[in-house]
Amino acid sequence: MATSRQIVLPITGMTCANCVATVERSIKKLPGIESGVVNLANERATIIYDPNLLGFYEIINKIEKAGYGVAAGEANLKVKKLSDPADAAVLEKLFAKTDGVLLANANLNTETIQVRYVPTIVSPSELRKAATSAGFEVREETKGGEDVEAKEREREISHQRNLLLEGLAFTIPLFTLSMLRDFGFIPHTIGHAWWMNWLLLLLATPVQFHVGWQYYVGAFKSLRNRSANMDVLVAIGSSAAYLYSLPIVFGIIEGHVYLETAAVIITLIKLGKYLEARAKGSTSEAIKKLMALQVKTARLLKNGKETDIPIEEVKKGDVLLIRPGQKIPVDGVVLEGRTSVDESMLTGEPLPVEKTKGDKVTGSTINRNGAIQIEAVNVGKDTVLAQIIKLVEEAQGSKAPIQQLADKVAAYFVPAVVVIALVTFLVWMFLVPAPTPASGIDVFTRALINAVAVVVVACPCAMGLATPTAIMVGTGKGAQSGILFRSGEALEMAKKIDTIVMDKTGTITRGQPVVTDVKAVEKNIAENGLVQLAASLERYSEHPLGEAIIAEAGNRDLKLNDVKAFTSFPGEGILGKIMEVEVAIGNEKMMERFKVTVSIPTKVIEKMQDEAKTLLHVAVNGKYAGLITVADMIKESAKNTVDKLNKMGYQIVLLTGDNENTAKAIARQVGINQVLAGVMPSGKAEAIKELQSHGHRVAMVGDGVNDAPALAQSDLGIAVGTGTDIAMAAAPVTLISGDLENIPRALQLSKETVRTIKQNLFWAFFYNIILIPLAAIGMLNPMLSAAAMAFSSVFVVTNSLRLKRVKL
Repeated sequence: MATSRQIVLPITGMTCANCVATVERSIKKLPGIESGVVNLANERATIIYDPNLLGFYEIINKIEKAGYGVAAGEANLKVKKLSDPADAAVLEKLFAKTDGVLLANANLNTETIQVRYVPTIVSPSELRKAATSAGFEVREETKGGEDVEAKEREREISHQRNLLLEGLAFTIPLFTLSMLRDFGFIPHTIGHAWWMNWLLLLLATPVQFHVGWQYYVGAFKSLRNRSANMDVLVAIGSSAAYLYSLPIVFGIIEGHVYLETAAVIITLIKLGKYLEARAKGSTSEAIKKLMALQVKTARLLKNGKETDIPIEEVKKGDVLLIRPGQKIPVDGVVLEGRTSVDESMLTGEPLPVEKTKGDKVTGSTINRNGAIQIEAVNVGKDTVLAQIIKLVEEAQGSKAPIQQLADKVAAYFVPAVVVIALVTFLVWMFLVPAPTPASGIDVFTRALINAVAVVVVACPCAMGLATPTAIMVGTGKGAQSGILFRSGEALEMAKKIDTIVMDKTGTITRGQPVVTDVKAVEKNIAENGLVQLAASLERYSEHPLGEAIIAEAGNRDLKLNDVKAFTSFPGEGILGKIMEVEVAIGNEKMMERFKVTVSIPTKVIEKMQDEAKTLLHVAVNGKYAGLITVADMIKESAKNTVDKLNKMGYQIVLLTGDNENTAKAIARQVGINQVLAGVMPSGKAEAIKELQSHGHRVAMVGDGVNDAPALAQSDLGIAVGTGTDIAMAAAPVTLISGDLENIPRALQLSKETVRTIKQNLFWAFFYNIILIPLAAIGMLNPMLSAAAMAFSSVFVVTNSLRLKRVKL
């Protein structure tokens, strides 16, 4: 059975939603493609394909044939003793087989190999490792440590800025001269001299064919692919005004030149695209901040020596030293030392967390006040931070269902606009009464200007950016707050939820039972003595409640004694001899078995049971000695979270395998009104399905392995980060810190993001629906149309950026 493979490619050259459709359509024509999703906001294509049917290079070639590019970086690896042509051939062949490598050329004279690679698939450090594993010694690496994709984007922005400045340098004097002449501020002898139009042509031509050249190239490629994008509209609009002016400049016909219109159209749209590119860069700010957290070096302890090594060389099992104030390089376990660690970058919680021997630490968190030694557990792409970055990137590259409408419209948008422009021209040319001679404009010119205005004012870009920019900012905002959305679909679904089902153990409660009360009633046995006897006996039991009593004995520094004749009574308790004293621990049934009378008042016992405490009675030599209560403590944030969710209008359900009395006691303490108790792990998914059958959109919050089926069954699974990996894998939303208050924050962020998407889509559609007809009836001139088109996309992106300021 074939194994699918997923790759992410950074695409260059896209300008609007039609470009996205073109790339997607081109990719999907290849055999073996399972899915291909292109995101205009982050300019990436996420492709899933069968490697047995299709090669990586074929995908690249298909994208390039469609007229677009793939951003690539270059790494120059210095290879020691690379002097043998056979070695060079082996190394080139090795890299040619490496995923993500586009080209590899070895140079025997300089002992280097130049590798051109796709940064989203392979990194320079991985290239170096590949060479090292093949027996080559790579001494150093140049041009490889940069964020290649970011550099490519910056280079493009810089290029666009230079073209914009060039456009402004020619367009401003061109526009100024034209306006001064039209309004009579230049003497007639100068303004209408034979050379004036030639001067205007001289100023307009560089703008038309240098600043605007990419629109011609883009239009050609688009039409070659049997589609039409924004470049087609700009090329048609500006060329019409420019070409119409040429016979007038050459003296073939008389009339008014519109060279300034052509130049202003190109320059204004260039300004809009430049501002849009700058703004789009801000939408990925969150992911850049996460990447910036990654540590570059680690201090390795080996054979008593300390050595600083690149983070890429850290291996699982290595012992690393981290001094106060340093970042922890990788995920690991503390071997020696005690400290507090600032995990705010991971959880959003400002208070440092105490760490001592045996505790887990996470890479890129900050060691505050103690030197520690750790054993590396997860390195490279397996670290928590690397996984978070991967999840956020995948979410930002995904499409939300709400985007489908914009995609469908975009596919027909440009051809429809061209048809509308043609109809506009014909109507103004043949059906509308001719303008008066005093207007200074003829029928053809008027029809052409209005048709150009229609072409130029139309903007497919805003539709293409409406959804992905909001998703990028929303998922980034969530990641910074400790909330991971795995996809745009999850972000949108969270808005539709009306019912929230919360697992009890490990979600509402801590999942770690602790001793809450110790009541000794026998005069000769104090509290500590009662705990010591119980813990000594419980050491031979495997019950989780026994672990809580043993832990309590440890907290009190009590020494545990040996036990003889240990006997277990399932469902009741345990019995054993400690220093010739017979000790029995268990529930009321256990006491009844040995005819021991419980001397604790009934009211006290009922009160404890109402508080969801488990009662363990202790008898010594057949006489009642006291009571120890154990409870799974409710998380501090649980009640506040439930209160917020209730105020937000959600129906909250507590789901647990515990008995009904315990479940209701827990629910009462946190403010949950509906309880589903006694539900076995296998029945949790069925419980969710039952709620869904009544028309509810259900979110399931859980953390354990037995929650995974319920998380998958629910409309929106929310896994708390303190839980197991399988629960997180089944959940579209992960709360990294396990802080329940992130549940209302996640739902609020979803609402804000979906609201922003709807605002963006409304603006994009409203803008085109209103302004295209206005241009068609002659109420917009081409220059105003160009300005409106340019800033429509900027508005959408900046509106999405407002999400960064949302308070959660």
